[in-house]
Amino acid sequence: MGREFIDLFDEWSDTYDQTVVGHDEEYKEVFLNYENILQEVCNRVSGNILEFGVGTGNLTLKLKEAGYKVLGIEPSQKMRELAAKKVNVSIVDGDFLNFPLEKWDTIDGIVSSYAFHHLTDDEKVEAIQKYRTLLPVNGKIVFADTVFENEQAKGNMIKWAEERNFLNLALDLKTEYYTTIPFLTKSLEDNGFSVDFTQMNDFVWILNGTKKF
Repeated sequence: MGREFIDLFDEWSDTYDQTVVGHDEEYKEVFLNYENILQEVCNRVSGNILEFGVGTGNLTLKLKEAGYKVLGIEPSQKMRELAAKKVNVSIVDGDFLNFPLEKWDTIDGIVSSYAFHHLTDDEKVEAIQKYRTLLPVNGKIVFADTVFENEQAKGNMIKWAEERNFLNLALDLKTEYYTTIPFLTKSLEDNGFSVDFTQMNDFVWILNGTKKF
């Protein structure tokens, strides 16, 4: 459910905002165009928004500034504390599969950035099934995350990282649950969503899903 990574999130919390602006050479390409990526997620939703993996609140702030009502879900206490200093919204302890839900008339959109890969593929399907029950027709799932066109592309990226001695990045790609566009497309379509993907850098794509029925 992603909670096996909480210690990593806590450890990363103090330097996360420096990493996303390119101060860590190893992850510079992963976070290339970071602000634009978050803005593109924000642009694809409106209304009442459920955000998973809030982290330090960078996407949350953009959603709030756009005038949306936001409920943030974040399993790391340290990340929640940092996000609460940055943006005044409700941010609660939870993860992609287990979370408290405030009583809203409706949820119009579900968003996330750089986090959905913390679920196994089976858990991703379970999450999508759960979100389908929460969203109205035309409700949106908009996730920005590292995803690959196929397994060969994933293997090529691991090789690319190893050749540059980016060993932490290579290990992340091997051990976290990065998946493929065909898998996500089928998982969403099987659950009543139309979906398209927009590539934002060599690693990150925006998944744009709309509930059709």
